[in-house]
Amino acid sequence: MTAEQPAALVTGATSGIGRATALQLVRNGWKVFAAGRRTDNLENLAAECQDLPGVLIPVAADVTDDASVTALYETVEAQGGVDTVLNIAGGAMGAEPIAEADLADWEWMIDTNVLGSLRVIKQFLPMLRAHGAGTILNLTSTAGVVAYEGGAGYNAAKFGQHAMTGALRLEEAEHNIRVIEVLPGLVKTDEFALNRMRGDASKAADVYAGVDKPLTAEDVADVCAYAVNLPHHINLDEIVMRPVKQAAQHKLIRDAQDSA
Repeated sequence: MTAEQPAALVTGATSGIGRATALQLVRNGWKVFAAGRRTDNLENLAAECQDLPGVLIPVAADVTDDASVTALYETVEAQGGVDTVLNIAGGAMGAEPIAEADLADWEWMIDTNVLGSLRVIKQFLPMLRAHGAGTILNLTSTAGVVAYEGGAGYNAAKFGQHAMTGALRLEEAEHNIRVIEVLPGLVKTDEFALNRMRGDASKAADVYAGVDKPLTAEDVADVCAYAVNLPHHINLDEIVMRPVKQAAQHKLIRDAQDSA
């Protein structure tokens, strides 16, 4: 890390892990370009960051839109650029078996998780190479290394993002770009499961039912911030993180007692 103020782009910053990561980096003194589609959420985040050591710059952007990503790059470049890109934007849609798969859901997941990250990476790679000590962090998932029933579409998207991350690390080492992958297991956020279950709050709650202390967005943000705050010569290639109660993708302990 250079002596100058570090600067990062965080996608998916309107909620969940993206929002928490942007906030944590600002607390650490970073200049953060927080990108996302919901401008009201970004403005609220910027207000929350006003008295923190760093600075947050909200930028409306959609990683599934080429023109939007180009405009994002132009905004960042005009305001000094970044040395670090954190691809947090992503998500899951649906939990049907393959026999009942909705192609639109799969297309959305692949476009958002894989192609969205690709658009951002391709756009910002020249900037990171020119910096001389750039960092790319991709937030994937344990769903990107272990398949499970009802998760095929999300598995496919995250397996793709995981493979892309590995190839990128090999390709960009010669440019002194470190490539970090964070692979969380069960994370309880306000929107992830609710969006996946198409707004069905009961089904979303079932995902976490009985699980004592699932990971939180802040837990994952702490790990992402730690990884990019390390001296640049240290590359944490893959960080798999799960709650203790999730010993593996297929082993989830649901023994929490109802406090009521």
